[in-house]
Amino acid sequence: MRNSMKVAKWEIKRNLKNKSFVIGLFLTPLLILAFGFLGSLFGSDSESTEVTIFVNDQLNVFDLMEETADQYDLDWVLHQTDLTENEILEELENGDNTAYIFLNSESLESGAFPVYTTEDMPSSFSSEVNLLAGPLQQQRISQLDLTDEELAIISTSVLFEEVAVDEIMTEDGQESVLEENPLEKIVPGLFAGIILFSIVITGMMIFQSASQEKKDKIAEIILSSVTPSELMNGKILGYFVLGIIQVVVLLLFVVPFAAFKIDEPVMEYLLVPETLLLVLIAILGYLLFASIFVGIGATMADMSTSGNFQGLVMMLPFLSFVLIAPVLSDPSGLVAKVASYIPFTSPGVLIMRLTVLEEWPWIEILIALAVLLISIFVFMKLAGKIFKVGILMYGKNATPGEIWKWIRS
Repeated sequence: MRNSMKVAKWEIKRNLKNKSFVIGLFLTPLLILAFGFLGSLFGSDSESTEVTIFVNDQLNVFDLMEETADQYDLDWVLHQTDLTENEILEELENGDNTAYIFLNSESLESGAFPVYTTEDMPSSFSSEVNLLAGPLQQQRISQLDLTDEELAIISTSVLFEEVAVDEIMTEDGQESVLEENPLEKIVPGLFAGIILFSIVITGMMIFQSASQEKKDKIAEIILSSVTPSELMNGKILGYFVLGIIQVVVLLLFVVPFAAFKIDEPVMEYLLVPETLLLVLIAILGYLLFASIFVGIGATMADMSTSGNFQGLVMMLPFLSFVLIAPVLSDPSGLVAKVASYIPFTSPGVLIMRLTVLEEWPWIEILIALAVLLISIFVFMKLAGKIFKVGILMYGKNATPGEIWKWIRS
């Protein structure tokens, strides 16, 4: 174990001194933040545009219009005017972000109130001006000879509240609806997904590391001091730490930005017990794929000459992405359950399922974790046999038949 730790430290130091690795370490979160800021800049033009509205008010509802604008926090500047509809053409031609609204008894009776605007009005104005329908409708209703009870019924809007069956709980004969912010479940799942993706991508560097050491013919020198098993375990541990470093740097940049952007207690959602299980699944997924990568990487004479077999191995961690649609649409369905028990898809599918499920199926989770642990043990053993022979083979990539012979020996 001590020699494995030495190999891990050597891999960590070697990569942290690599300029490409360090640049990529900080460039990824910076690019994410840059795209986030650019998106907010492009999306803020219409929100910051102030609109000037002149109202020819013959119904004495100007005060109600001001209250409505304040209530919905509209970026409007309201003024009263005596100009008629025939006198505003020149004002509109010379104006900018300006509108004229005419409120009179004829419009009140017909229910159609004319609004004249300049050509460069914000796209949101059309929906915002409809918010004035409420006070104007109240004005129309007030002209009817209705009792207070009739007026209250007419003034009350009709709402449809959709409640799913699984959101209803019965306690002591009373029904209550549970309200839960979806971010409470999404944030831990997203955090575990980032960890899984980052450390698996870093784990792929094992593939290149083992191949490069064979190409440079330094494997014999290393194996003169450590056993093949210690070298393999040290590489797996070292690149796991490098992956965690990438995750930490990414989160140090992204989490504060996300908390500021969405105005939600992101850290409060993250620091929950469920996060520990999701992170454990991500780590187990890394160990599984890392054992495969380090074993197959030792069979390659050169990364540039990798065969179809080695290339297909690199795609294994991404199999779960193929199942995103069926898993998220039906996390308790047959596809999601079966994929949870297949080692290559289990980590990604489990994280997706537990992110969207209201109640976690603990029996299925325990079975999936047991399958993952057994698979890691088996693949570690197989990778050790492949690595022991493959790391010292030069000149060509190993064929699947040769790898099978090493495993059986």
